[in-house]
Amino acid sequence: MATHTAEQQRSDEVFRVETHGIDRIPDEERHGSAKDLFWLWFGSNLTFTYVINGALAVAFGLSFWQATAVVVVGGLAFFVISAAGLSGIRTGTATLVISRAAFGTRGNWPAGVLNWVVSIGYTIVNTVVGTLALEVFFAEIGWQGGDTARALALLVTLTLTFAVAMWGHATVQFAERWMAYALAAGFAALLVFVLPGADTAAPATGPGAAGWSLAFVVVLASPFSYVPMPADYTRYLPGTTSLRSITWSGALGGFLSSVALGVAGVAAATQTDMTDAVAGTEGLLPGWFQPVFLALVLLGSVTNSIITLYSSSLNLQVLGIPWSRSRAILISAAVTAAGSLWALFFADFTESLLSFLSLLIIVFAPWSGVFLTDMGLRRCRYDAVALHAGRGGAYWYRAGCHPAGMAALLTGIAFSALTCDSELWTGPLVAPLGGADLTLLGSVVAALTYAALASRTPVRPAAR
Repeated sequence: MATHTAEQQRSDEVFRVETHGIDRIPDEERHGSAKDLFWLWFGSNLTFTYVINGALAVAFGLSFWQATAVVVVGGLAFFVISAAGLSGIRTGTATLVISRAAFGTRGNWPAGVLNWVVSIGYTIVNTVVGTLALEVFFAEIGWQGGDTARALALLVTLTLTFAVAMWGHATVQFAERWMAYALAAGFAALLVFVLPGADTAAPATGPGAAGWSLAFVVVLASPFSYVPMPADYTRYLPGTTSLRSITWSGALGGFLSSVALGVAGVAAATQTDMTDAVAGTEGLLPGWFQPVFLALVLLGSVTNSIITLYSSSLNLQVLGIPWSRSRAILISAAVTAAGSLWALFFADFTESLLSFLSLLIIVFAPWSGVFLTDMGLRRCRYDAVALHAGRGGAYWYRAGCHPAGMAALLTGIAFSALTCDSELWTGPLVAPLGGADLTLLGSVVAALTYAALASRTPVRPAAR
């Protein structure tokens, strides 16, 4: 028996390709503790994207203190994200398998496709940021390689991301922890250099409803993007791990890193032009620290891309790709490479980023509202076997769709689309609302709709 158990545990070891995918992790293979989640969420959110988000809040007309308050609210969202990880402990499987309970086995498929797109989108965003930083580094050491330098920088960034994500869960956690040590020290120095020069005076004119709403959309979009992921990283934890321990460990990690870098972005934006956020921030730093800063941008982009790329491979299995997790990730890596090429060579990156964040929330916010409400109604208890059962299982509902979940999702999407204000789409209710973007409230609309519809056919906690 001892030999058998040791062999099973090797399925999730550092620098060994993980053998599990979305299948349920057996109790005898569970390991780790809640503190592992601190390093996972802390390291993966030490990414320059949060600096950009903070800078955008200032660009929308918010003062230093107003933008800082928005950044803090965004950080608090990690308490919800981290608590959602209890579903992974209870079921031993990935988040997008668990969401079958809310939408039905077939009804979960369209949202699964969109969530995969979101994961790949954020992987592309971070890959592009890391590539641009490495390209600048090449230029500073004397190589003005043009498109060749940019292509090589992209190849290096993608390779670093893919190698870790391919190995799997244990290697992802190991890499996030050790990279977090270096990133935390480096970004702490960045704060020391940027914060003292921040202009904390209030602007002559306030941001208005449009400025406030756009700032919240951008800042909260990053935490919202993690809703389909928390169980992916808790499914190996022992079943006795408590809700309190995982909530505080994961939330504290995500809060500290996202808020610190968001505030850095806010401070930088009050001092310089952040249209090119990497170049703008670099200009505020002493010459000797600039190469270190570029390394931080690259490494931070990789840490975030690792977890989104890893989760995307599980997502593909949920969608029915008949491959192992390690093979499915090849599809995600290929699409990430293609999307990054487009963003780097054929589009204005800052404009593309803003448009992407503004539009993805139309679907993502309502989906999150339904999923989290369903989890709460069930008290995070599911029939773990039925989640994988398919036709005839407890979560098949009507022709594979859960009417309440699908209706609530569509209602939330409709509300978000009507109130969205982005470069690519402006909803008809934006102007009557004074320019306010209420896309995020689509999650509340979807949640309330689901709660009302589910009350007619009560959702009861299932056996484990």
